[in-house]
Amino acid sequence: MVRAKTLKAAMKKRRAGETLRGRAIGLFFERPSTRTRTSFEVAIERLGGHTINLAANELQTSRGEPIKDTARMLGRYLDAIVGRVASHETLVELAKYSGIPVINGLSNLEHPTQVISDLFTILESKGKVGGLTVAFIGDGDNVCNSLLLGTAMLGANMVAACPEGYAPNPLVLRRAKETAERSGSWIKVVNSPEEAAEGADVLYTDVWVSMGEEKETGRRMRAFEGFQVNSHIVRLAKKGAVVMHCLPAHRGLEITDEVIESPQSLVWEQAENKLYGAGAILEKIVNSD
Repeated sequence: MVRAKTLKAAMKKRRAGETLRGRAIGLFFERPSTRTRTSFEVAIERLGGHTINLAANELQTSRGEPIKDTARMLGRYLDAIVGRVASHETLVELAKYSGIPVINGLSNLEHPTQVISDLFTILESKGKVGGLTVAFIGDGDNVCNSLLLGTAMLGANMVAACPEGYAPNPLVLRRAKETAERSGSWIKVVNSPEEAAEGADVLYTDVWVSMGEEKETGRRMRAFEGFQVNSHIVRLAKKGAVVMHCLPAHRGLEITDEVIESPQSLVWEQAENKLYGAGAILEKIVNSD
């Protein structure tokens, strides 16, 4: 975290660097992206590297070429890959057969690059992460999964309030609880947003309908009714609690316009910090050799 903070200050002051000079980073994206793609592209440029955009619909994988064949060739051309994919197995295949670092820019299982930036945002705002209580309200999705693991690693407590049938991945939840036990924190899953918000230091939410789930919209709207982060939920949290959303936000659904625009909202700092999180990740992983 200290290293990330130092990098943020440095990157704010400069437009170019040497860390990734001569390195080619591929962005293998199967999913639409605003913040993840832009933050990684800008971070790569500022660190002196070069970006190769690999839109899935423009690759031979769209015509049936196996991921492992594509990965073998990309590994001979590139120094690292940032993958934003539908199936987590695609990342596993890319990593297995490319022989180069593969960074998870989002999969159906996890979104770790988002959560690294989120935890840094909490650190900036609160001065610490360990000992705080984070309340996630909504779908136990990829962001929730990574947040469970990240908070547990840093000794923060986390409670996820999810409707029946939308709990976090059970294997991830088990890993998070085991990690929390070692770090001295706790993890729990509840079905009540009010229970989760009570005394929380951080309130976090995400969209109710993620990419690829559009056919489930009607069912999800009914399931998530009452799981909105609004002024009532904010009042239940600890005095001085902050509000987070990984964006894009559907105002009036998972969060109200009033809350996302309130002084307690860290949403825009959180989005900005994706740039510095991306830079720290690239600097650490790509240059680990």
